[in-house]
Amino acid sequence: MRYIFFLSVFFCVLSGCSKAEESKDEVMSISAIKLPPKNDAPSSNDKNLNAPEAPSPKIEQKIIKEASLRFETNDLGETFSQIKSAVAANKGNILIDSEGKDYNSVFRNLTIKVPSQNFDNFINTISKGVSYFERKDISAEDVTEQYIDLTTRLKNKRKLEERYLQLLQKATKISEILEIEKQVSIIREEIEAKEGQLKYLESRVSESTVTIEFYKNLPEQEAVQLSYGSKLWTAIKSGFFSLSSFVISIISIWPFIIIFCVLAYFIRKRLKRKKEQS
Repeated sequence: MRYIFFLSVFFCVLSGCSKAEESKDEVMSISAIKLPPKNDAPSSNDKNLNAPEAPSPKIEQKIIKEASLRFETNDLGETFSQIKSAVAANKGNILIDSEGKDYNSVFRNLTIKVPSQNFDNFINTISKGVSYFERKDISAEDVTEQYIDLTTRLKNKRKLEERYLQLLQKATKISEILEIEKQVSIIREEIEAKEGQLKYLESRVSESTVTIEFYKNLPEQEAVQLSYGSKLWTAIKSGFFSLSSFVISIISIWPFIIIFCVLAYFIRKRLKRKKEQS
C-alpha cells in the first residue's frame, strides 16, 4: 500500500510539471507572435498605396503687373525719345507705336513690354518727367494659385499618360490596343493644352505690359484749320462715293429703263393716231 501511495504521488507530480511546461510553452509561442502596434509604419505595399506624397518644392510667388498711363506733354518727339531710352535701359520692347490727330491735339500711343523685375524702375523713370498724370493705373494680380493648379494638373496628366503607355506595352488584343491609343491621344491633347496655358501664364508673369498715351494740345487756329481741312476732304470723298453709287444703281436697272422707254414710245404713238383720226 505504501508503494502504491508513493507511485500515485509521483505520477501526480509528473503530470503537474508537464502541464506547467505545456502552459509555459504555449505562453512562449503566443508571445513570439508580435502584432504591429497601431502607429507602426506600414509595409512596403501599404506605403505605395497610403503614404502621402513628398512635399512639393516651394513655388515662388507669381504676379502679373500691368500699367496704363496718360499725360500731356509739350514736345511729342522729346517725350518719345525719353521713353525709348527708358525702354532700352530696362531691357524692354515697344510692341505697338501709333500716332494721330483729333480736333484739338496730336497724340502718340505706345504698348511696351518690360521684364517684371524692371517694372517698378521703368514706371519711376517715366514718371520723373511728367508733372501730372490724367490716368495712372497700376495693377498687380497674384496668379500663384492658378500656376500651382496648372502645374499639378499637368503633372497628373503626364503620370496618367505613363500608365496608359505601360498598359499599351502589355496589351495583346487589337481592341485593347486601339482603346488605349485613343485614351493616350486624348490625354496628350490635354497635356498640350495645359502646357500652352502654363507657358502663356509664365510669359505674362515674366514680362509686364505698359500702355502709354501722351498728347500735345494744338493752338486754336491750327486746330480749326486741321478740322476744316479734314471735313473738306471727307466731304469730297463722300461726294465721290455718292456719285459712284448713283451711277452703279442706274446701270443695275437698265432693263427696266429700256422697257419704260419702249412703253412710252408706243403709248405716245397711239395717242398721236387718235388725235389724227379725230
